[in-house]
Amino acid sequence: RRLHPAVWAGGLLALALLIPVLVVATHHQPAPKPAPIPAPAAPVAVPQVVAQPQVSVYLSKTDKVETLPLEEYVVGVIAAEMPADFDLEALKAQAVAARTFIMRRLAAGDKSGVPGSQADVTDTVSHQAYISKEQLETQWKGKTEQLAKLKRAVEESRNTIMTYQGKPITASFFSTSNGYTENSEEYWNQNIPYLRSVASPWDEQAPGYEETVKMSRQDFLTKLGLAGKSVPVSTTGEQQPFIQILSSTTGHRIKEISIGGVKFSGREVREKLGLRSSQFSWKTSGKDVDITTYGYGHGVGMSQWGAEGMAKEGYTATQILKHYYSGVQFSKASDFIKK
Repeated sequence: RRLHPAVWAGGLLALALLIPVLVVATHHQPAPKPAPIPAPAAPVAVPQVVAQPQVSVYLSKTDKVETLPLEEYVVGVIAAEMPADFDLEALKAQAVAARTFIMRRLAAGDKSGVPGSQADVTDTVSHQAYISKEQLETQWKGKTEQLAKLKRAVEESRNTIMTYQGKPITASFFSTSNGYTENSEEYWNQNIPYLRSVASPWDEQAPGYEETVKMSRQDFLTKLGLAGKSVPVSTTGEQQPFIQILSSTTGHRIKEISIGGVKFSGREVREKLGLRSSQFSWKTSGKDVDITTYGYGHGVGMSQWGAEGMAKEGYTATQILKHYYSGVQFSKASDFIKK
């Protein structure tokens, strides 16, 4: 059938009107998002390598000298000075103290106490104890986790030392306090402003906090150089106490004591009798003297068992060190390397 001309004309008109609508609708479709341009790769950070000084250690048992980088030396020190099962923060505090000790010697060129001045430091407690690389490889062969923990403590405290007025401090430390640390001048006769007496109540939990030794009265007198001396009698005719404390230090240790009428410092008695501490009590029974000591060590600086107690309570290495070393700042060991 043929369409009526009017219908044909109407169809053409409708088509003409529809085409612009289709074109407009097509142009208003959202354009597809372009593929994201990958961001330029960030430059790979090159770790800053901090120069380490070499430390030479006199090995007392073999009469040899071992030379190694500073941070490796610190691992050997904390392996010798502190139990590996101590809290990580206590180990980090020990690492900073050990690093500070040796950096003070290196910065000053101090080789005192080393046979023939052939090394920077010895491996004995005259300076700070140290386990050689060979010993670590052999004696610690089955202690992989413990050694990894020590290395972590050193790494997390890497290049950090304590300073006072811009200089590395004398970072003395010891095993266990009697509940207090000691003012430096009451042990060494030298007033060091950052080595002040502070409370250290955590030490009472230490296994070596209290120890009793028994010795004969004769041995006791002989070691003190009093053999053959009689106990003096007072002017009133009453016998004076055989042992009498005359004064105490700020750190609650014996400062002066009279034994058999002869005055000694607490330190003298401790060293002559081989006691663990200069804080002690005593009992005499027949021909024997029982001496009970409290704490272990000279008492100046950081208590290692005190540091462990603080770490167990949540204190950080920084807080531990600031407690035991008054008014210190933290600096980079690398700043004190001689150019």
